[in-house]
Amino acid sequence: MIFLIDHNLEGHALILLGNIANQGWLELLPIRFVTFKEMELSIDSSDRMVWRIAEANQMILMTANRSMKGEESLEQVLREENTPNSLPVITIGSLDRLLDERDYRNRCVDRLLEILLDIENYMGVGRLFIP
Repeated sequence: MIFLIDHNLEGHALILLGNIANQGWLELLPIRFVTFKEMELSIDSSDRMVWRIAEANQMILMTANRSMKGEESLEQVLREENTPNSLPVITIGSLDRLLDERDYRNRCVDRLLEILLDIENYMGVGRLFIP
């Protein structure tokens, strides 16, 4: 599975990916993290554009702060464009805790893996908060 990592999460995502690798999951699951730069997305791209790019490329969007208000907000985009075949958007609840607390970080990894292993049951749900 490919994740599109929001521009402000690149360092956090590396930490998550490191934990996933240390647990041996990369040998079992094809997990790849892709940056905005790799997708030629500007850091000021609208939530709608980011979500559409992720969907068009069958990537799970991982974010922390996409907006919840306004016509171009991620929430509005999901209301208007999400389908039963859409991949979920993964939102990390607390970036500070992800960096500072090993237990929280491990719970985020566990939840992320749980979602991936059962991805067909999460299609079309919109946004999932982890842990």
